[in-house]
Amino acid sequence: MNDIAIIGGGAAGLTAAVLLKRAGKDVTLFERGERLGRKLSATGNGQGNVTNVHMGAEHYHTDDEGLLARALARFGERETVAFLTSLGGVFVPDARGRVYPAGRQASAVTDLFRRELERLKVDVRLNAQVTALARTKGGFLLTTAQGKEQFSAVILAAGGCAAPNFGTDGSAFALAKSVGHTVLPCSPVLVQLKTDPQEVRGLKGIRVDALLTVRRKGKEICKFRGDVLFTESGISGDAVFRASSYALSGDEVEIDLLPDVPEEQLQAALQKGEGADCLLCVVNNGLGRFLWKKCNGEKRRLLSLLKAFPLTVKGTLGFAYAQATRGGVPLKEVTESLESRLVPNLFFAGEMLNVDGDCGGYNLQWAFTSAHLVSEAISCR
Repeated sequence: MNDIAIIGGGAAGLTAAVLLKRAGKDVTLFERGERLGRKLSATGNGQGNVTNVHMGAEHYHTDDEGLLARALARFGERETVAFLTSLGGVFVPDARGRVYPAGRQASAVTDLFRRELERLKVDVRLNAQVTALARTKGGFLLTTAQGKEQFSAVILAAGGCAAPNFGTDGSAFALAKSVGHTVLPCSPVLVQLKTDPQEVRGLKGIRVDALLTVRRKGKEICKFRGDVLFTESGISGDAVFRASSYALSGDEVEIDLLPDVPEEQLQAALQKGEGADCLLCVVNNGLGRFLWKKCNGEKRRLLSLLKAFPLTVKGTLGFAYAQATRGGVPLKEVTESLESRLVPNLFFAGEMLNVDGDCGGYNLQWAFTSAHLVSEAISCR
């Protein structure tokens, strides 16, 4: 019988494979696609935002905040940077605390993992989707198109439902269900928000540094400062991705298009010109023409739009455009080491668990943290 099967060749699976092989364990890594780390290679808009120096459980959503906080305390941002540095390369934070490889290339992070797997001679199976997982007297029986194999322990790290073009389509949740686990309903997060297309018609491609507030029945739900990018179907950008973890269809969004400029200064500037020209050097010219038309020439209304541009959330663009998944196997069904409470020697890591983080490297941090906890538990046996 083989020792450990890792199902999924993303950040969590790659990390577990390296750590376990370094610990002297016999590891087989199954990846359904033709390449390892496809989603990892796209993280941080292709620049590789691997973690964040402002680490804490308050940046996550889960069903067991206590377990999550203890996990991050055991393996947080510093430990992640140290581990990635051990693979080679240099990792540095930006002004907002987001940690990137010095070369700002996410695919190079994946290449570090591939190089280390080759050095350690890890058994990697590409184009090998695990279609069935069954308990046996001594462990587990895995089924792929290539046949059936026995393993003493299994790590499920096959990702959630976000970005199915990278192979994470949620199909691996069926493996968890087949051995008795619950899978909480999944929804896309860190994703573009849809609005009525008429509300943003003509603004496609315009990007602003703004303060975005989400309200539900008049109550403030969240507020984020960052990029807001207008699209043909709604809004995108850093502030929107973070807000998407909280916003629901029907919520109202207010965008302060000039958060650093007080109303008094704006009011004085608007008096200097006529028509849309009163917004020259105040906002993007295309945005200025749009706002002038929308306010019907009323400068008081124009001022209001500049400080609280309103939109109504009509949903999201879905998993195809999402960076992460909310839902999955609840933490309540695993131990502190992320071992199944139902099935001994079955472990979970990464996005298959009901943990999703804010935009800014938090979801990759969870991949590294969970992989460490699982690998440490297996290595100690």
